[in-house]
Amino acid sequence: MSHEHGVSHGVMEGKGAYNRHAKLQADGAALTLPLLEKAIRELNVETGDGPVVIADYGSSQGKNSLAPMRMAIKELRKRVGRKRPICVFHIDQPSNDFNSLFEVLDADPDRYVVDEPEIYPAAIGKSFYEEVLPAGSVHLGWSSYAAIWLSRSPAAIPGHFIAFRSTETVRAEFDHQARRDWEAFLVLRARELRPGGRLVVVLPGITDDGWGGLERLFDHANAVLEEMVVDGVISSEERSRMALRVHPRRKQDLLAPFGDAGNLSQLTLKDFQMREAPDLAWAQYERDQNEEELATKRALFFRSAFLPSLACALNTGRATNRDAFANFGDQVEQRLKRRLASETKPMNSYVQALLIAKKD
Repeated sequence: MSHEHGVSHGVMEGKGAYNRHAKLQADGAALTLPLLEKAIRELNVETGDGPVVIADYGSSQGKNSLAPMRMAIKELRKRVGRKRPICVFHIDQPSNDFNSLFEVLDADPDRYVVDEPEIYPAAIGKSFYEEVLPAGSVHLGWSSYAAIWLSRSPAAIPGHFIAFRSTETVRAEFDHQARRDWEAFLVLRARELRPGGRLVVVLPGITDDGWGGLERLFDHANAVLEEMVVDGVISSEERSRMALRVHPRRKQDLLAPFGDAGNLSQLTLKDFQMREAPDLAWAQYERDQNEEELATKRALFFRSAFLPSLACALNTGRATNRDAFANFGDQVEQRLKRRLASETKPMNSYVQALLIAKKD
C-alpha cells in the first residue's frame, strides 16, 4: 500500500484510537470465532516439538486480535499440549501504530499470554500484499476486516470518497482492482501456509444488490467534507483527492478464485458464512435513549478507521503536521456528530467469513 504526503493509506488512527473505537469490527469478528475453532480442529499439525505458527494478517493496534488469538491458543493447546511453543506474528503496514500493539500485548488484561507458557508474540511491518513470512511456515492464518483495503486506488472518485457510492464506471474499476488484490492475497497466503494449514478471512459483507448497511454513515461524512470546503477548512483540490481504498466484495467475488488451476489450485474453500451483524451501539441507545452518545460512537468509529486515509489528501505540510492533522480530525468528528445526532436508526452491517485450507 503506497504512501502519499508521508501518510499511509489504510492505517488506522494512532495513539490507540482504533483500539478504543473499532467496536463494530470486533463485534463482527466475534460472530466468526466458531469458524476459527473449526479451522483449528481440522488443522494438520505435525508431531514434534517445533513451534506452531499463527499469522494475524492486518492486526492494526492489536486489541481486536486478542479474543481470536486467545481462543486459537486455547484450542491449539488441546492438540499440542502446553509445552510446545506457539509463535504469533502480527502483520501490518510499517506506519501502523505498533507502539499501541506492543502496549496491548504487554499490559491489556485480556492479553493472550496471561497464564500461557511458551507463547511468543512478534510483529512484522509489511503490507500483506507482499510476502511476509517464509514459504510453508504458517499453520494458521487469521485476517479480520483488513483485506477490504486495496493495494492501490485505481481511479479518482468523483462526488464521494468511497467507490461504491460513486458512478458505475468508478465502481467497475474498483471491482477489477478488488479482484486482482483478492487473488494476490490468496496466492501469497497459499505460499506461506504449510500443507494442511488453515486460513480464516473475515470481511465486511454486502448483499447481492450491493447493500452493506453503513451507506448513510458514509454519505453523512461525505456531506461533512463538502461543508468543510464551503467553510474554507479544506480546499476543493484537497477534497477532490480524498478517496478510501476500501471496497467490499460480494460472495461471488470472494468465491470466484477457488477451483481455478495454477497458483490457487493448492487452496480449497472449506466453508463460507455470511451473517447480519447487529448494531450494538443502537442496542445501547434503545436502553439509555442517549442520542449524543450514539452519535459520538459512530463518529469516532469513522474517525479511527478512515481519517488517516482521508488526511493523505491534505496538501504537503498539512498532512504531516500533527496540529493540522488533529484539527482536520476534530472538524470531521464534530461535524459528523452533529449530523448523526438526528440519525436515530440502527445501522446493521454484514460480516462474511471464509475458511480456506491448503491441501496436504
